[in-house]
Amino acid sequence: MDRLLCGDVGFGKTEVAFRAAFRMILHGKQVAILCPTTILATQHYLKALERFKSVLEQVRIGSLSRFIRSKERLATIAGLSDGSVNFVIGTHALLSEGVKFSNLGLLIIDEEHRFGVGQKEQIRSQHRTIDILSLSATPIPRTLHLSMNGLRDVSVITTPPENRLPIITKLGPKGNGTVRRAIGFELARGGQVFYVVRHISKIKNIALWIKDLFPDRRVIIAHGECKDLERRINAFAEGKADILVCTTIIETGIDMPQVNTIVIDEPALLGLAQLHQLRGRVGRGELQGYAWLLYEGSRNTVNERLRILEQYSGMLFGPQALSVPSRS
Repeated sequence: MDRLLCGDVGFGKTEVAFRAAFRMILHGKQVAILCPTTILATQHYLKALERFKSVLEQVRIGSLSRFIRSKERLATIAGLSDGSVNFVIGTHALLSEGVKFSNLGLLIIDEEHRFGVGQKEQIRSQHRTIDILSLSATPIPRTLHLSMNGLRDVSVITTPPENRLPIITKLGPKGNGTVRRAIGFELARGGQVFYVVRHISKIKNIALWIKDLFPDRRVIIAHGECKDLERRINAFAEGKADILVCTTIIETGIDMPQVNTIVIDEPALLGLAQLHQLRGRVGRGELQGYAWLLYEGSRNTVNERLRILEQYSGMLFGPQALSVPSRS
């Protein structure tokens, strides 16, 4: 099997993957989930521990990423080699030469569009008989062409979970008024907010600006160069701050139902897939989610891609995804 599973952000692709993994494990095989980021790998690992807590004697879970301590990492690698670990979730560390599987049966590639062809072929060449299940909310054009031409099997999840509301996307000029309105509304209903900044160099000033607008609120900064990134993300998830000012590092792997507003700075400089993924970080519970895209200048300068996001709340799949204009 080499199947692509497409579904909008939060539609249940991970649950399908976990069920496929469980069936494979019951047949005596090992399963690996390959994730593009450490945050996503960690979140899947914690979800798997919770999801399979009643069958942990059968489903023996390990994790490989830079957040894993050396002793645990070595134990997981040894377990994959001798078969005592039958379900591993990790990042590119799974592709290391020192990682050997005793009986790998299924590879699940999450956020498939984030991996290069060479990386995916590396695993296929090492394990030619395994089944592969790829997950994506924003498949790349090459993948779409293969699927639409019948060269690759594809399944699409078209219905959201019960009570899930479509995310409302709003365009607004960058300034005190828009930011006060967007963030203030969410805080007033007891929620939390993501504020996404494209450049690390701008994060500190943006955070100070937001703190000035909301002096009685707690603000946390998070980006890839933070040595204590996991601690900062966890602190925000635990409600120790109201606003997370961050880079696109939250694009994948963040599932916080209490965060229902995201504000994206300089969205015109990001790709459509990135923007859709970022938008999908909110509205994952039963509350209405909002995504604010801030533009500079007048509304007449807003490019077509941002207007598309404003009009369509769902996944772009098929011919419409292939015809979306590029960044301007």
